[in-house]
Amino acid sequence: MTRVDLNLLTALDALLNERSVTGAARRLNLSVSAMSRTLTRLRSVTGDRLLLQAGRTLVLTPYAEELSQRIPGLVREAEAALRRADHRFDIAALEQRFTVRAGEGFIDLLGAALMDRVHRAAPGVQIRFAPKPDWNAQPLREGMIDLEIGIVRTSAPEVTARLLFRDRYVGVCRVGHPVLADGGGVSVERWSACGHVMISRSGDAENPIDMTDETAAAQRQVLMTVPSYTSAMQIARRSDLLAVVPHSCLGNAFVPDHARGNGLECFKLPYPWPLSRSRRSGIRASIAILLIAGFASRCGSFAWPLIRRRGLQVRPNCVARKVR
Repeated sequence: MTRVDLNLLTALDALLNERSVTGAARRLNLSVSAMSRTLTRLRSVTGDRLLLQAGRTLVLTPYAEELSQRIPGLVREAEAALRRADHRFDIAALEQRFTVRAGEGFIDLLGAALMDRVHRAAPGVQIRFAPKPDWNAQPLREGMIDLEIGIVRTSAPEVTARLLFRDRYVGVCRVGHPVLADGGGVSVERWSACGHVMISRSGDAENPIDMTDETAAAQRQVLMTVPSYTSAMQIARRSDLLAVVPHSCLGNAFVPDHARGNGLECFKLPYPWPLSRSRRSGIRASIAILLIAGFASRCGSFAWPLIRRRGLQVRPNCVARKVR
């Protein structure tokens, strides 16, 4: 198959419009001799004279007249095809369902705010929350979920991560609990005298937090073990048990009085807690564009407090994105 020089299309379009070698050369910023050689090539390729001398002017042959109706459209299509791609993302026109894996605390505290902002920015988007039973990042890597919020232990090359925020542990108890009777801080003695509800996702009797500090573990009388911080806070609200939860569980910019509104008081732990929570979020490429690029730019103060709620890697809360 004969290869066609597509540059000849532009030259032919100029010649047919100008009906002058000099005019076509000026239009394409070429010398007259170069345009004359191009006309010779065009005549050879088409097998037609294209332009004929008629006195001091050039006129189109019948075939050239026919081409003059087709060539401009072909040139515009070729220019459009080779124009720089427009990668602008219209989030308002997006219609898609995203699967988000997150803990109960994130859903309770930010699920409603997330849906409200998502619906305003992208009314065609649906969000499906999936349970987060462990720290395994395989569902994110395999594309079974689009966004992972919480701690996920992975160094997979196709997942990138961004630090969202650092957290710290605090104690919580019901409003009016005797441990806060004098209005001061909670002493080690009062702390040790109270019963505690412990959080263990696996149900083990030993909590990883307590295991990091044997002294702290010895000072806790654990009477109940539950699988989530949300459950622990509900137990503490309805009993005299104390619980240790991340400070982020108490509220945020969208639900500033979440703990107080649910009948809970928080207090500083009576001794330095050895661990601080670090949160990240894992995101596949598709939803990364949506949540980070889209909402961060359009929703401003919403996007980052939202995504900062909880996260992916083992360290400070961050956003992770699957790269192609």
